[in-house]
Amino acid sequence: MTMATLLQGIAEDLRFIRSHSLQPQWYKTLKAFILLGFLLGYWTFFGLKRTAIFLLAFFLLSLGLHLLYRAGTHGWKRSWLDFVVAEQDGEIRPQRIGIFYYLAIVLNAALSVVASQLLA
Repeated sequence: MTMATLLQGIAEDLRFIRSHSLQPQWYKTLKAFILLGFLLGYWTFFGLKRTAIFLLAFFLLSLGLHLLYRAGTHGWKRSWLDFVVAEQDGEIRPQRIGIFYYLAIVLNAALSVVASQLLA
């Protein structure tokens, strides 16, 4: 994989993340504040080292989940597991993402907490 291909893939994913309607825009914004608040609380209770380990583990696990869904959906163009796409007006558009994805996010967070507590 070349650097140009990697950058093109990242740009495609960023466009998808900003444009999809799988979640309302207010929720996309709220997620950032929820994560920030959680990290500040985690830092307060467990310190910088454990928070950094949590953040790194969560980022890597979530990146893995993202890449798994990206591959399974062929770049967000096909339905796969709980990710549903449909054709509307000649255009393929994502319709919903379901319970498997959200359970995986919760599992990622739980595994990240365990990793931060055991590795620090």
